[in-house]
Amino acid sequence: MCLKLSLLNKSHDRTRFNCGNKSLDNYIKHQVSQDIRKKLSVCFVLSNKSNIVKGYYTLSNSSISKNNIPEKFSKKIPASYSNIPVTLLGRLAIDISIKGKGHGEYLLIDALRECYRVLKKTIGSFAVVVEPINNEALSFYKKYDFIMLPNSGKMFLSMNVISKLFPNI
Repeated sequence: MCLKLSLLNKSHDRTRFNCGNKSLDNYIKHQVSQDIRKKLSVCFVLSNKSNIVKGYYTLSNSSISKNNIPEKFSKKIPASYSNIPVTLLGRLAIDISIKGKGHGEYLLIDALRECYRVLKKTIGSFAVVVEPINNEALSFYKKYDFIMLPNSGKMFLSMNVISKLFPNI
């Protein structure tokens, strides 16, 4: 199956997307266009030759309280910062028809690359933050060295770690 990654546009068929999670399915089918129009997020999609969406992820700017970051990281941040700029990887989902074939990893790596590329050229970001929706997602992000943020249900991967993945950017 030949798949391509691009920004979501009107030519993409989102109606058949099924990742097995109603919230993620409904988001791509009904909500994402409004979020894009309102400049709340951007959405990258993995689609087949017929432009049927087989996976997606969303990115947006966010911040987290400096108090929520483990001391190992927060001690390196100037005292004048009470909130730390981060990039939110808000959603990442793969259609059940292609699950288990490495496409989730592909989308995650692309999302991290995109976040780092933007950091290098446009806007500051200390880390990429995710909020796993279930234990399967938590395990997925742990596998890629995301660290739990205490008392928040969120995880993060610092841009210092991400920078080592993309030395040529």
